[in-house]
Amino acid sequence: MRIKKGDNVQVLSGNDKGKTGEVLEVMPKEDKVVVKGVNIRKKHVKARRQGEESGIIPVECSIPASKVNVVCPKCGKATRVGYSVEKDQKVRICKKCGAKLK
Repeated sequence: MRIKKGDNVQVLSGNDKGKTGEVLEVMPKEDKVVVKGVNIRKKHVKARRQGEESGIIPVECSIPASKVNVVCPKCGKATRVGYSVEKDQKVRICKKCGAKLK
């Protein structure tokens, strides 16, 4: 996958189109990602131990990785990810400006 945990991404389609957030979790087998503040659902939680609270909590759910693009830290635009080899290491680069992605 071209998207890594900790990347800043922008949602391309769906109810949260245009929102940006940090990737919290990457699931390569399902080709999905969990983005902070995107695809919020309500989860009903029952108290399991004494002293623990029950209630309805908001939870970020996964979305397909194809629906997000990495935001370049240099140019600030949503871009595709390319690769280049520097000193025997594969480095991710921005397709628009050519800057290195962390």
